[in-house]
Amino acid sequence: MINVTLSEALLFGLLLLMFVLCAFCAASETGLMSINRYRLKHLTKTDPKARRIAKLLSKPDRLLGAILLGSTLATALGASIATELASRAWGDIGVFLSPILLTFALLIFAESTPKTLAALKPEATAKFVSLPLQIMLWVFYPFVRFVTFLSNALLRLAGVKITSRSIDSLNTEELRTVVNEAGDLIPQHHQTMLLSILDLEKVRVEHVMVPRFEVVGIDLDDDTSTIVSKLTHTQHTLLPVYRSDLDNVVGIFHTRNLARVLTPTGFSEEGLLGTMDDPYFVPEGTSLHTQLVNFQQNKRRMALVVDEYGDVLGLIALEDILEEIVGEFTTGVASAEQEIRKEADGSFIVDGGMSLRELNRIQNWEFPTEGPTTLSGLIIETLESIPAEGICVLIAGYPIEVMEVKENTVKTARISERLQHRPVNVSNEM
Repeated sequence: MINVTLSEALLFGLLLLMFVLCAFCAASETGLMSINRYRLKHLTKTDPKARRIAKLLSKPDRLLGAILLGSTLATALGASIATELASRAWGDIGVFLSPILLTFALLIFAESTPKTLAALKPEATAKFVSLPLQIMLWVFYPFVRFVTFLSNALLRLAGVKITSRSIDSLNTEELRTVVNEAGDLIPQHHQTMLLSILDLEKVRVEHVMVPRFEVVGIDLDDDTSTIVSKLTHTQHTLLPVYRSDLDNVVGIFHTRNLARVLTPTGFSEEGLLGTMDDPYFVPEGTSLHTQLVNFQQNKRRMALVVDEYGDVLGLIALEDILEEIVGEFTTGVASAEQEIRKEADGSFIVDGGMSLRELNRIQNWEFPTEGPTTLSGLIIETLESIPAEGICVLIAGYPIEVMEVKENTVKTARISERLQHRPVNVSNEM
């Protein structure tokens, strides 16, 4: 049996202390480098420990210098003490076994275990080690400064610029990932709204506008009874007023002024013209984000979308943009549910004028949205001609049968279940 002396007990105690210091340094490095920087920035407003952590992370070169200095010193001293204890216990063979046993013990107890724990609970670890690390920085300040100076000098020679650590800004895609990974921390509906806001820059006004042929307005060339009927039965608040053709818009009428137009003596065209706002035009290609800002700056709620030649393509309202963010919240003349009808065989009868973006969102389909904005436009562009009724086409894997064609547009189409790995083709029968 080995006779343990006081000197050996002291050496063994110092060896344990070196293990603790190595484990502390390993946990500190992993915990501080793994902490959520955005949550930390939020906590600094109320938590003194968070402010101390942020201060330590603001100069990562000094922080890592102190951690590595402590870890290296503890490892070197531990190796010397372990060798001495092993030689006393087992002689020359102990000197040979010492590095093997020490490596195994350090790997398990001073590296793997503390780093795993710190990676699992980085915030708690960072708070626990922040004060001891601050003290280490004060105690080893001259050595840390010297080591930092040498390492920074080598980095500068390699062309690396040394700056204080700051929280990097997130781009749109990174922010999208953060929202998606929020899980239960952000309700699903809120996640959808946040992601929709991020998409506003990608979506153009023509993607969500009311197509020209669906725009409800007042034609001053109509007879008085037709105009009165439109004014009294419309479900819209704002109506474009034009002469003969939508390209000849003369103003925008707000139905709150209806009493000034439908007087006791009958319809007053002068009252209509006198209460209108000037028409507001926006070019196609404008992003929804830009248009939302424009609506706010111009104190407008509706605009007419025009092409490069000034021809009116459709109408976009503030509500259309808001619905892109929060989803459907108004009841129109033809709601999305009325535009899509499920058949007994599992196929869907879809209105040709329906927006592809809305169709994809409601049905979770994957029609391309970079080109035409409506189902009718997509079918016509794919076929490169006005289709006849009964023509079938495969687009994005979805078999589509043209049901009704009117005025050079597809009024209704049948869409069947998506086929996988099938090319686009056209036939006269499904």
